[in-house]
Amino acid sequence: MKRYDAIKQVVKDLDDELIISNIGIPSKELHEIKESKNNFYMLGSMSMATPIGLGLAMALEKNDDPRKVVVLDGDGSVLMNLGELVTLYAQKPSRLIVVIIDNEAYGSTGSQKTYSCEVNLSDIARSVGIREVYYIDAREDMEDIYDIDMKRYIAMDGPVVLHIKVNAGNSDAKNIKYTPSKIKNRFMKTIREY
Repeated sequence: MKRYDAIKQVVKDLDDELIISNIGIPSKELHEIKESKNNFYMLGSMSMATPIGLGLAMALEKNDDPRKVVVLDGDGSVLMNLGELVTLYAQKPSRLIVVIIDNEAYGSTGSQKTYSCEVNLSDIARSVGIREVYYIDAREDMEDIYDIDMKRYIAMDGPVVLHIKVNAGNSDAKNIKYTPSKIKNRFMKTIREY
């Protein structure tokens, strides 16, 4: 399974959840798979999807908004900002699910290898104290055997970290049809209108 198929599995059962997507090609893939006003497509801030999701989840909790936040992040971004895992543990946002799609590469910048082939991001998340950490190795080419039950993870109190190991490779998803301003304004309106 590649990242595109993992994203398809993760979002297939999501409804009201707010999705923050990692920069570049993962955002294009999400846009192609499940375009929604509930999606925030990150376009230019590597390693910031999880911190944005954390802030959003904390704001929702403070305002008694029951929606959950799902972050689609990558191994490269998480490795560039490992402090975000410590902050997740310290803040304990109950409405946050971070999905780390780990293809052992910086897929959007030329597919350079990351160090996730040598270090286990699930182990790092557990080592800082995050209790709900799950690992799926989906590198086999049998895409139809993987059924990622996101409803299970959505029902949990967060923070939840779901680490999915996939094969490297990018799809040829088209560019997102919205400007950065449109993405932001549309997403902010969605948050306010609940």
